Amino acid sequence: MSTPDLGGVVVATALPYREDASAPAGLAVDYDAYAAHCRWLVDNGCRGVGPNGSLGEYSSLTDEERRRVARTAIETVGDDGIVVVGVHGPGSHQAKYWAEVAAEDGADGLLCLPPTMYRANRGEVLAHFEAVASVGLPVMVYNNPIDTKVDLTPALLAEIAQIDNVVAVKEFSGDVRRVLEIREQAPGLDVISGADDVVLESLLMGATGWFAGFPNVFPAESVRLFDLARSGKLDEARALYEPLVAAFRWDSRTEFVQAIKLGMDLVGRYGGPCRPPRGPLTEEHREQVTADMRRALASLGVA
Repeated sequence: MSTPDLGGVVVATALPYREDASAPAGLAVDYDAYAAHCRWLVDNGCRGVGPNGSLGEYSSLTDEERRRVARTAIETVGDDGIVVVGVHGPGSHQAKYWAEVAAEDGADGLLCLPPTMYRANRGEVLAHFEAVASVGLPVMVYNNPIDTKVDLTPALLAEIAQIDNVVAVKEFSGDVRRVLEIREQAPGLDVISGADDVVLESLLMGATGWFAGFPNVFPAESVRLFDLARSGKLDEARALYEPLVAAFRWDSRTEFVQAIKLGMDLVGRYGGPCRPPRGPLTEEHREQVTADMRRALASLGVA
């Protein structure tokens, strides 16, 4: 049996809200707008979508909202793409629960951080992923040492890769040297670029996917960048990539959700506000995101 593939451009989807005084923080999830956004991404060539990631503000959702968001993506995308559901949780029992729910609802794969809110050791990390993978769906483990304080090093990934159903790693350390090192130490594990501002470098070193933030703003152009890089058309890929990198860098900053949502607003999509703890951008940040986005859009001929 072939190994399940979670590669290609899979968009970590931003989540739209509408004002509703009865909802948490006065913001209700706009499921219709979210469905339309998922459809737009797939129709513009993206391989699939990833609901309930950090960009999707999963930690600010109620349990009911979190499940309905994933279901909305699964029902909307259907057979036209893949849906890789975030199942992050403080402990393995929570993450496994979300994996079971995602499997029931028809997800194609799972994205899973190490235990959140706790700096887990090697044995705890392995046990966490073993529990999630036992559900049976393909699992993409997520290395984000900046936020989790747990680093899935190439050596640790070599161990994690031995767990049945673990097929890929979303690599967000920002260290492009790791792409080759992971491929050397865990050759059966697909490396997926997790940080937009090193995506070209990662793809040139052998990453097979991009679990992406800024394709929420310009999906078709992002797919073109991915295809150029994967086909070795370096000059064309660089010409497309370099004017976008200033905007892409916001994907690796604390305000990445707000920045990407502002980018969506600037291209005529709906980004809108975030739920707490995320507040609005400072005026300085708003001006910088706007400038970086306008430069990117000018280079794409859509400004």
